[in-house]
Amino acid sequence: MLEVVALSALTTFLLSVGNGAAGEVGKNLTLSAGALVRRTLGRETPLPAGAEESSELAGRLHTAMSRDPRRAGEWAHLVDSAQVRTETPSRGGMPPAPWAFTNRQKVLRQLMREAGRPWEGRPRVALLSGPPGSGTTAVALRLGGESRDRFPDGQFYVDLRDACDDESGPDAAAVLLRLLRETGVEPDRIPATEAGRVRLYRQITEGRKMLVVIDHTTSLAQVRGLVPATPDVFLVVVVSGPPLLLEAERVPVPPLTDRYAKQLVRKVAGQANAARVNAQLPALLERCQGNAFVLHAEARLLARGGSGPAPRAEAWRHHPVRAAAQLAAVQLAPEAARLCRLTALGGWPSVSAVIAAAAAGLDDEQAAGRMLDEAVDVGLLEPLPDRRYRFRPEIRRRLADTAVAEYGVRECSAAVGRVLDALVERVLPASRAALPESWRTELPADFHGGGGADQDGIVVLAAELPNVVRAVTLAEECGRITVALWLARALWPLQLKAGYWDEVLPALRDAARCAEENRADERMAGALHFQLAHCLGEMRREEQANRAARSAVTYERAAGHLRGEASAVELLGLLSLNRWEYEEAYDRFTEAETVYRRLTADQEGAADLPRALALIERHKGRALRGQGRLEESRQALENAVDFFAGRTGAPPEAYNHARALTDLAETLHDDGDDTTALVRIGEAEALLPPTATPHLAYLARLRQRCEGGAVR
Repeated sequence: MLEVVALSALTTFLLSVGNGAAGEVGKNLTLSAGALVRRTLGRETPLPAGAEESSELAGRLHTAMSRDPRRAGEWAHLVDSAQVRTETPSRGGMPPAPWAFTNRQKVLRQLMREAGRPWEGRPRVALLSGPPGSGTTAVALRLGGESRDRFPDGQFYVDLRDACDDESGPDAAAVLLRLLRETGVEPDRIPATEAGRVRLYRQITEGRKMLVVIDHTTSLAQVRGLVPATPDVFLVVVVSGPPLLLEAERVPVPPLTDRYAKQLVRKVAGQANAARVNAQLPALLERCQGNAFVLHAEARLLARGGSGPAPRAEAWRHHPVRAAAQLAAVQLAPEAARLCRLTALGGWPSVSAVIAAAAAGLDDEQAAGRMLDEAVDVGLLEPLPDRRYRFRPEIRRRLADTAVAEYGVRECSAAVGRVLDALVERVLPASRAALPESWRTELPADFHGGGGADQDGIVVLAAELPNVVRAVTLAEECGRITVALWLARALWPLQLKAGYWDEVLPALRDAARCAEENRADERMAGALHFQLAHCLGEMRREEQANRAARSAVTYERAAGHLRGEASAVELLGLLSLNRWEYEEAYDRFTEAETVYRRLTADQEGAADLPRALALIERHKGRALRGQGRLEESRQALENAVDFFAGRTGAPPEAYNHARALTDLAETLHDDGDDTTALVRIGEAEALLPPTATPHLAYLARLRQRCEGGAVR
């Protein structure tokens, strides 16, 4: 079967393993590959880092296989079982273009020419740029509406302003993550590393006719990996502001001429308001200077019968969007205008009635919600799903500046502080509700917030995640260090249960650094460094993860927190396991077991000790498998199976029972006992619900490997 495992296939497989499939199933594949590498070469070999090391290792494996047909057969089954079945992606969905879109035909023709020009090996990329409010987003959306037939395999739109409201925006790996999600890739198939995501993006787009729009791009790094290498993919990068130094067709969006500005205003205001429009049109055109957003906003105010003192001419000339915000704010009742200004102070990525009420110091969230709807009507806010809203950055800055001038620094600081308190009261109970038995979601001793047991904690945390990331930074700036640290702690369920590693990483980095610099309580610092290490490990940033995990051990040891220390040492073992350093991993698991066994009956964590030791037994079994000590591995894994099956008196745990059975089946397969391995696979399958698709798919592929081994 050697011809099945071509050198190129081996290299591709090792690259895929190195880039890291997501979740527990991806780690199982990594461990299986590492164990087979050891059996093939007869010694421990580190996980290759990058294409060069993968190619070199593939060459050594290929040479060894030429002398061992049985091992070649094992590799053939493993590589075949891990082949990525690249399904046809979803067709995506572009948001609709504005109904009143007016006269951008020249810009659209330039984009269409780039989309349809001769390929000649040159990527199809357009850089669409213009000042804030010029209508760059509207042009991109209109392009999607007018070119559906040109891109039958899908149109995909990613708005980076949804992901982050700060100036830098998300990094390249996070942008790729969002785009892969848009294309319909299942979470378990999205690699952990940026390099792996780029490879998957190229696989998905190969041979397909697709439009990809990345809106509100702020750096070249965000889109460099998305430049298409296939003729029929068109990448449109949208920048609100100066263009990036991207090699692309540059498509500036100029101001609307007076002729088309009049058309836009009349469309938005409607025929019923023609007289009012005609009376104010000359002054309006002079103020708006062809800025599409400002023209649209003023037309809406005219349609509502709005009026008021216009900002000075200098404001319109230099900052038309901010001037429009000032004009819109005077259309609101004083209390609604105050609410908007105070809410804008925090720079929150999204706003809800809870946040707005806190900012304004209101007890009535329903009243705050009505004021937010009024702000949408006058153009100060944009609506988002689930009764959330956002400010355009220029409008938010104008409102925040006005708040300081109107209400003073003390009241503005108090408004930000009230929102921080509201987020603490919202997300800490949600974190506890998501993981009610975990000591990592403990609440502060002085916490007196509302309950959260009746809410879906993961849903609440996911909705507030961008705001929590922002709040960690803001709380530190305000000197509220304890608030910053607890907010970051509350993110643990999102990284453990929902895989939000890219999204939580900025907050964890800031919080861990903040804990160090401010000499926080050692237990708090240890918990945050553990979370950071876990997150970095899942993202395959091994060196950084190791440093954070070692810091967690140091802090937990200084705090005398045995459970935390043992858990951090255990994490060091898991990081080593994922790097194919099996002896090191086994030593760390043994060390963690020793620390766990120092817990006395009256100490915190003693009640969880049997379960913790069972998990350590499972991890030791996996490390022993990697070393080729298969009989010892089998015994350790059978002990873990017995515990999670409830045979030792503990309550059964179906999920961990299935995971231990899967590991046991892998060891049995390595040992040549495929008949028993198939029995264990069947037992694991029976424990898993139909929704556990990735694990069930992995078991199906493991079954094929075992059936192939049984045939041999």
